[in-house]
Amino acid sequence: MVREPTKDLFDPQAFLAKVGTGKTISVYQKDQIIFSQGEAADTIFYIQKGSVKIVVVSDQGKEAVVGILEAGQFFGEGCMNGHSLRIATSTATEDSLITAITKPAMIAIMHDEPKFSELFVAYLLTRNSRIEDDLIDQLFNSSEKRLARVLLLLAKFGKEGNSPTPISPNISQETLAEMIGTTRSRVSFFLNKFRKLGFISYNGKIEVHNSLLDAVLHDRPQLHRDGKADIP
Repeated sequence: MVREPTKDLFDPQAFLAKVGTGKTISVYQKDQIIFSQGEAADTIFYIQKGSVKIVVVSDQGKEAVVGILEAGQFFGEGCMNGHSLRIATSTATEDSLITAITKPAMIAIMHDEPKFSELFVAYLLTRNSRIEDDLIDQLFNSSEKRLARVLLLLAKFGKEGNSPTPISPNISQETLAEMIGTTRSRVSFFLNKFRKLGFISYNGKIEVHNSLLDAVLHDRPQLHRDGKADIP
């Protein structure tokens, strides 16, 4: 006799990887827009593979990158909090496989499956903590320190060991500049300085060393010295 699976065997990752009621899976090409600022917000997205850039445009037309999201992360969750319109634009930064879940389907699965609710709530708490850290970073740290922190986050330091870790080649200097609120020339200046100090390697791609983490954590004076920018 074959027994039916129980709810205890519910696998959130398997659920997100399959098409179902109120749930679709799509492939987005690099630079393809997933949703645009001002559009109706009625769907939550989950990145199975690839990465996504979140950009906000002000009334004056100024753009700011407010997030680079990777596999295993949700986005567009603002519709769960009463946002009827998208407050940002999301764009695939590489070929990506993304699950879309309608708001009603999301509410139903969170009600029926505690394991999925735990996964989503844990994500929201982590995201909220990151937003608070970003705000403090913008208020109190120099653009140089903000760049160092962003590089460490993109390299996932503290999650996958402390060996030199490359950041995605899809993250350009322009994107880094938008993320920390400065110009591309300043980002080039700081990257060159970090390279000379041994904090990063740069040979077609940026590799972050654990010495950068040490400098940020202990506020090393090297972060306040001048250097000459020559990275193109």
